[in-house]
Amino acid sequence: MNGFEHTLSKQIELAYFVPLMAGHGGNTGGQAVGTVLSALSAGVISKKDAVGVVSKEALSGLFMGVILGALVGPISHYGMGISVHVATVVSVTFPLLSTIASLLGSSLPFVCVMLGLDPAVIAAPAMTSFVDVSGLLCYFLIANKIFRLFGMEL
Repeated sequence: MNGFEHTLSKQIELAYFVPLMAGHGGNTGGQAVGTVLSALSAGVISKKDAVGVVSKEALSGLFMGVILGALVGPISHYGMGISVHVATVVSVTFPLLSTIASLLGSSLPFVCVMLGLDPAVIAAPAMTSFVDVSGLLCYFLIANKIFRLFGMEL
């Protein structure tokens, strides 16, 4: 977050949503990891099912993100008084964050199995680290782009 300190100092409202973004990404990815690990251990799916499972999980994440973005952005603006540009950032970030989290969460167990590693030990912590970093990076990069679209200098 140090790299985006200037953005945060100019638009402090962005900081309100950092815990929400990190929490949502972790929860979404954790759910995907849990679902895939459970199905792998039960023998319901195997390595050969990876592409189909990961695709379905990513699509599910995208749909969930679109719904959350369509709800949280307007509610934060109209209900909480958050500026329209920050509410737009939140609305646009949710679909991307949810897709990334679902994609990583569902693919990491397969990657671990293919590498001969125990996915139950590695997948969840690795997913959390990757999703936290990529999610916040996306959030602030989207914020910079949207602020420019609104004609705001950062």
